[in-house]
Amino acid sequence: MARRSILTAQERQSLVALPDNQTDFIRHYSLSETDLSLIKQKRGDTNLLGFAIQLCYMRYPGIILGVKEIPDPYLLKFIAKQLKVSPQSWEDYGFREKTRREHLLELQQLFGYQTFSRNNYAGYVEYISQLAVETDRGIVLAQQLISHLRNTHILLPTPLVIEKICAEAITRAKKIIYERLTADLTQTHLAKLDELLCLKDGTKLTHLAWLSQSPLKPNSRHMNAHIDRLQYCLSFDLPYGIERRIHQNRLLKIAREGGQMQATDLAKFEPNRRYATLVAIVVESKATIIDEIIELHNRIIGRIFNQARNKHRQAFHDSGKSINEMLYLFRNMGRALLEAKDNQLDLSEAIEQAISWETLAQSVTEVENLVQPDFDFLPRINDSYRTVRLYAPAMLEILPFYTTSGTDSLLQAINVLREMYQNNARKLPDNPPTQFIKPRWHKLIYTDDGIDMKYYELCVLSELKNALRSGDIWVQGSRQFKAFDEYLLPKDSFQSLIQTQALPIAVDADCQTYLQSRLNLLGTELKQTNKLAKADKLPEATITATTGLKITPLDAVMPESAQALITQVASMLPHIKITELLLEVDDWTGFSDEFTHLKTDETTKDKHLLLTTILSDGINLGLRKMAESCPGTTYSKLTRLQAWHIRDETYASALGVLTNTQFTNDFARHWGDGTTSSSDGQRFKAGGRAESTGHINPKYGSEPGRLIYTHVSDQYSPFHSKLINVGIRESTYVLDGLLYHESDLKVEEHYTDTAGFTDHVFALMHLLGFKFAPRIKDLGKTKLFIPKGHNPYQALKPLIGGTINTKVIEDNWSDVLRLATSIKQGTATASLLIKKLGSYPRQNSLALALREVGRIERTLF
Repeated sequence: MARRSILTAQERQSLVALPDNQTDFIRHYSLSETDLSLIKQKRGDTNLLGFAIQLCYMRYPGIILGVKEIPDPYLLKFIAKQLKVSPQSWEDYGFREKTRREHLLELQQLFGYQTFSRNNYAGYVEYISQLAVETDRGIVLAQQLISHLRNTHILLPTPLVIEKICAEAITRAKKIIYERLTADLTQTHLAKLDELLCLKDGTKLTHLAWLSQSPLKPNSRHMNAHIDRLQYCLSFDLPYGIERRIHQNRLLKIAREGGQMQATDLAKFEPNRRYATLVAIVVESKATIIDEIIELHNRIIGRIFNQARNKHRQAFHDSGKSINEMLYLFRNMGRALLEAKDNQLDLSEAIEQAISWETLAQSVTEVENLVQPDFDFLPRINDSYRTVRLYAPAMLEILPFYTTSGTDSLLQAINVLREMYQNNARKLPDNPPTQFIKPRWHKLIYTDDGIDMKYYELCVLSELKNALRSGDIWVQGSRQFKAFDEYLLPKDSFQSLIQTQALPIAVDADCQTYLQSRLNLLGTELKQTNKLAKADKLPEATITATTGLKITPLDAVMPESAQALITQVASMLPHIKITELLLEVDDWTGFSDEFTHLKTDETTKDKHLLLTTILSDGINLGLRKMAESCPGTTYSKLTRLQAWHIRDETYASALGVLTNTQFTNDFARHWGDGTTSSSDGQRFKAGGRAESTGHINPKYGSEPGRLIYTHVSDQYSPFHSKLINVGIRESTYVLDGLLYHESDLKVEEHYTDTAGFTDHVFALMHLLGFKFAPRIKDLGKTKLFIPKGHNPYQALKPLIGGTINTKVIEDNWSDVLRLATSIKQGTATASLLIKKLGSYPRQNSLALALREVGRIERTLF
């Protein structure tokens, strides 16, 4: 049986490659005075250069250059220049093998290098197995092993030996993982896990297949079905903390592998592997279902509010004729009264001449029916009370809610409802918690008869939605709605980075140094801009007290004549099939090799089937229609390949390969150097079965859909794409594309449209070292913020919105840096944390501090 490959050919080469960074290259290969004194003891230019080259390769990458191997030409020139000899001297080196061997032995004795010994092979497998328990990525394990060997002055074996050690470590780690997940399982646990592979009563589905189903629509029926699934997960009563016995990434991967398999395949596993896989599936299913239940609740509440708003709007529209008639009637009456007053006539007679008292009484009654208190749609949400009442008791009963400081009142209200539902009570207890109730709800909840129970329940469930989004209330066992602090880097790890001055941020860790630098710069820029504005010398802009900021429209960059050339060149291009294009590009780049098997990491042997599946995603045709369109292809084949080979991470990896290929092509330099990029979202309407899962944003109309948010480099390569909901601001995902792409691009400056920025994003972009240049709509209405104590900038007065609150920055600087560090290190995604911060109430100090940092950077921009 062929040995399993855990590294690609490119990854094997990278293990012993020379540094591609100029700084690292100089650091590794600059010869010290000690080095030179040892080297110059050799006779002749050939031996001088040969001895030095062998020393350099031993130091980094940590190998012995073979007899017939030729050193890197750039390194050869670099070393020869330091020794003041000709690079051609190498050609005669090693002509006597004895000389080369003597040099190698001498270097090992002088610098303490040891050759790799097979006697320590098992020890290296055991060492790397510790990391393999956390990740089975071959390149990560190989790099860690190499780092260990270098630190201990052990010369590296061949890449194939390194790969073999890592492969054995992965096999050993799997056994360790299976043992950890099954060690404390009782016979009751095992019997319950075996039940997953059996058919669910009254259905043709196994419990496993039923558990993996996602809700199709945001309604009470699907919500209750999902609550049943969560209840089933809880019924396993697995040992406490079993999910923390192995790394989260390994647990997720095992669960995903098992989720793609048929129950019959899982049943064939040896017991330890089978039960460990089923445990992982139950644990991950539980977390997924909790998140989906909360998301369903959020969507149901959102839909109820939308329905109430639409009903309110429609009722106003339907009342238009009656409202117009009443206005016409009262206009006539008003004119009659004014004329009577001007002519000093009796007002009562004037009213009677314009309208009878009976008609007036009827019109007043009609107006009373038309009038809506505060012109608010909120009273209409009561029409949907039954919808939430059908699932709210079960949801509040099964989800364990916890709170941070400041939301105790809401959590108490949740507990009141929970107890009321358990006791089937028909009314609220005396003096229920009310501090969380916002003024908008007061008229509905506080009535002459006391607190209105229905509106109280709806208010609690609505505020619960908001608190879950912000993180003020969190749910144990959730991934997307856990305590905010759990998303961040642990405090002890953060403090360690501070002490070692290793924070991965682009600003000074000292708050006063940061503030002094940025505020001084801000003051200088404001002073200069104020001077130019006062003299009316701002380029392409004017600022006046009456009109505010006025900007001269920019001329088109591309001349009209260029379009004719574009059309001409386009007409010269051959018309080819998209399938042929995919095959040809794959031949150039090998991007299809990134779509590895979820379990074995092997590439697929059927490239045509893989590209067909990718194409069905690309043109949004769907697998069933694609199978019907391609002779010899079946729906089951496409489904199987998609399940095992196509995932978000494989798409990201393949996109990185395509981007890198273009990045290294000299022609791409005509467009840019890959240091700038832009991002924008494109909406796609949801149709068919996906329509019920789409989200609605009034900006795009009333039809459901999703957005694909794409980052494009200045070389026109899309290096990151993400599917997002249309109801979320695009700025939430700007940093994701810059931080988590898999290409070699080194983006320094990023552009977005007006939906791509907030003050929080401005702050984080600066903290993480990116220049940010959004297009800001209605720039004249966007306010500037100045440092406290600065003299008023009179010419800029129409644009100034306030002063920078430096105290809130100083008080929360450590938390701001911890947040930025967590995002940079990937402890949590930038989009998740930005979404949480954007949902926080105004009094949250971290959100306020980050906003103030953003105001500094936005004003500077």
